[in-house]
Amino acid sequence: MTDATVIEDRLEHARETLREAGADALVCFPSSNMHYLGGFDEEPMERHLFLIVTPDDELFVAPEMYDAQIRGESPITDVRTWSDGDDPTALLETIGDELGLSGGRLLVDDRMWAMFTQDLQATFPDASFGLASEVLEELRIRKDAAELESLREAAAVSDAVSEAIRGLGADAIGMTERELATEIENRLADAGGDGVSFETVVGSGPNGAQPHHRHGDRTIERGDPVVLDFGTRVDGYPGDQTRTVVFDGEPSAEFEAVHDAVLEAQNAAVEVVEPGVEARAVDRAARSALEDRGYGERFLHRTGHGVGLDVHEPPYITNDNDRELEPGMVFSIEPGVYLDGEFGVRIEDLVVVTEDGCDRLNRSPRTWRPLEE
Repeated sequence: MTDATVIEDRLEHARETLREAGADALVCFPSSNMHYLGGFDEEPMERHLFLIVTPDDELFVAPEMYDAQIRGESPITDVRTWSDGDDPTALLETIGDELGLSGGRLLVDDRMWAMFTQDLQATFPDASFGLASEVLEELRIRKDAAELESLREAAAVSDAVSEAIRGLGADAIGMTERELATEIENRLADAGGDGVSFETVVGSGPNGAQPHHRHGDRTIERGDPVVLDFGTRVDGYPGDQTRTVVFDGEPSAEFEAVHDAVLEAQNAAVEVVEPGVEARAVDRAARSALEDRGYGERFLHRTGHGVGLDVHEPPYITNDNDRELEPGMVFSIEPGVYLDGEFGVRIEDLVVVTEDGCDRLNRSPRTWRPLEE
């Protein structure tokens, strides 16, 4: 359960921002926004479950079977419930009349299922609608102390497992990507992680040249470059790091040249990060370094993405994002080079912007060579 004082501070900021935006309510459904503002984490489902935040108050609307669970996990005490025999939109209409929402401006969760958005629009036909990110993006983009602690712990777990897996050395030869992914996930759990941040990436040989390859049945061979991209969650906050390694044998000279170039690009991008710098300057630093080495056209994606309760969230480190960096922002720096049919190289760390620069959350060795377990 998130500390009640942390939730209250977030709610107060949300209420204040709603007033400034001239909006009447935030309506969150089960998502990272509900977790962030209400301390309650649940998967989306077909039943109506909302957190409503107005400039003056907040309450849950939930199936009655969730009453005790919400009260046990969230410091918000106003929980309005409906039973399976009820029409939940009738309860919403009553609450709307009470809070003056019928003709107001409602900001709904960006990822709210269409069925719920349509129900809200039908229940409040005179209201206007916008997206919750109009208010919440600015609140969530800078991490508070509790969030940073969780992100640091998740990074530490990911780093420890990264080093242990790379210590397998020759023992990894003959394993399939799927088998190695399972080994990684088991070790993340044993190290205290809560599930995986996303589907584990083990891209060996030519599979590593596909940036979004997950893992398959290809057997890892001597001399294979292997892209390892994984993380686990701590208190809901994810780790996310990538290393490209060779477990045993000697890779090609071209691979070594590419790995050197990607590492140089990542370091160049990290060096640029400080408050006041535009996000696009970080992307351009990485891209420029790879262009200088002749690999610019093989860098196929953005340099990074924000990380918080969502693995991908603002700020996005792209070539056209002029958003200035601020202390407390956390994002990945992950340049990559992908040679179709041969191999790929990606090196990724999470960084947090500090008052005078940045701090890498990931500290495991960035070499491609195997480590001793």
